[in-house]
Amino acid sequence: MIQRALTAVVLLAGFVGALFWLPRSLFAALVALIVGLAALEWARLSGLAPAARRFYGAAMVGAAAGLFWITQSSPWTGQPWVAAVFAAATLFWAVIAPTWMAFGVRAAAPPLLAGTGLVVMLPAVLALLVLPPLLVLAVLALVWIADSAAYFAGRALGRHQLAPAISPGKTWEGVAGGLLGVQVYAIICAFLIPALESRLEGGVQWLLYLGGMGLLCAASIVGDLFESAMKRQASVKDSGTLLPGHGGMLDRIDSAVAALPVAALIAYALP
Repeated sequence: MIQRALTAVVLLAGFVGALFWLPRSLFAALVALIVGLAALEWARLSGLAPAARRFYGAAMVGAAAGLFWITQSSPWTGQPWVAAVFAAATLFWAVIAPTWMAFGVRAAAPPLLAGTGLVVMLPAVLALLVLPPLLVLAVLALVWIADSAAYFAGRALGRHQLAPAISPGKTWEGVAGGLLGVQVYAIICAFLIPALESRLEGGVQWLLYLGGMGLLCAASIVGDLFESAMKRQASVKDSGTLLPGHGGMLDRIDSAVAALPVAALIAYALP
C-alpha cells in the first residue's frame, strides 16, 4: 500500500509539473510516450503477437503526434470533428462498454480488441491536447477522489458486489462513496472558483453541474471496470509491471482515459 501511494504521488507530481511548465510540444511528446506504453500493454491484452504489439504501439505514438499537429494548426473549439470524437467516446463509455461488459468481455479476434484500444485511448489523448491545463488537472483530481472515496467506502461498507464476474472487490457501496466524494469536491470547486460560481446562479444550473460531475464519476468507474474486463479475458492480474505497486501504465490511467473525453464534450457544449 505504501509503495502504491508513493508511486502515485511521484507520477502525479511529475505529470502536473509537465502539464503546467513544459512547452506544449514537449508535453505532447510525453503524452505520446505514455499512450505508446499503454498501447503495448493493450496489444498484449488483445492477444497480438510480439511484432504486432510493437507496430501497434508505434502507430499509437504516431496517431498522438498527428493529433498534436492537427490541433496546433487550428482552434479546436470551432472544429465539428473534435466534438464528434468526444461524442463518440462518450457514447462508447456510456452505452457500448457497459453493454459489452454485461454480456461478457471474452477473448475475441485480436484485431477487434486492438481496434477498441484506439477508441479507448485516442479521444483521451485529444482531450489532453486541447483542454486548458487547469481543467485537465480538475478532471484528474476528480478521478483520484472518486477512486479513493470508492476504495475506502467499499472497504468500510461494501456488501453488494458491483460486477463480481469482472472485479469482485468493487461494490455498489463503493460507487456511492465515490459519487458522494465527487459531489463534495464539485461543491468545493464551485465556491473556490469565482468564474464557476458566477455561472451557477440557479437551481437548474446547479443540478446540471452536479449531474455532469456525477457523469464523470460514472465514466471513471466504467473505464476502470472495462480495463479489468480486458485483463480478465486475457487471464492476467495486471496490464504490465512498469509501475511499482500499480502494475502497468493502463492500470494507472484506466479511469482517466474514460473521464477526459466526457469532460471535453461537456466543455465543448458549454457556451
